[in-house]
Amino acid sequence: MKLVPTALPGVVVVEPTVHADDRGWFMESFNATRFDAALQAIGLLPAGAFVQDNHSCSRAGVLRGLHHQLPPHAQGKLVRVLQGRAFDVAVDLRRSSPRFGHWVGVELSAGNRRQLWIPPGFGHGVLALEDGTEVHYKNTAAYAPRHERAIRFDDPQLGIAWPLNGRQPTLSARDAAAPGLDAADVFD
Repeated sequence: MKLVPTALPGVVVVEPTVHADDRGWFMESFNATRFDAALQAIGLLPAGAFVQDNHSCSRAGVLRGLHHQLPPHAQGKLVRVLQGRAFDVAVDLRRSSPRFGHWVGVELSAGNRRQLWIPPGFGHGVLALEDGTEVHYKNTAAYAPRHERAIRFDDPQLGIAWPLNGRQPTLSARDAAAPGLDAADVFD
């Protein structure tokens, strides 16, 4: 596996090693020992144990996010797309960070097999680019509803360039009512 740093320190693209031949292909989608060693090799903290996996399926134009959980239930997420294509976004929500409010977006797809590691302290959003897009992500903390928060996907302060091509995304009621960054509960 190869880890590719992004513009947000701590957030990395994971490119798996794929073994292909006339039968098809094989890859190791996750190995805790190798993943933590690869993170440490580029100066990052190990992810630690993953305690919950989530899997969603969305129509094209469905946008989920921006979501995060506050301490002591802050989540690191390892995100991949099993079918279809998605635009996956991480936003630095650590007030003490020089990158507070900055974001990075990466296209993840079944075809490119890339993953995105989003450590605790970041918000996460995903836009399905095709019908039937299946997103799978591993979490370092379990879902804790009282610590769950959301930030408005189109907050001008964030300026995320979602590839919506002039269309409005399909949102949950909760995401549509989410506050902007200035009014949101974030990390100290």
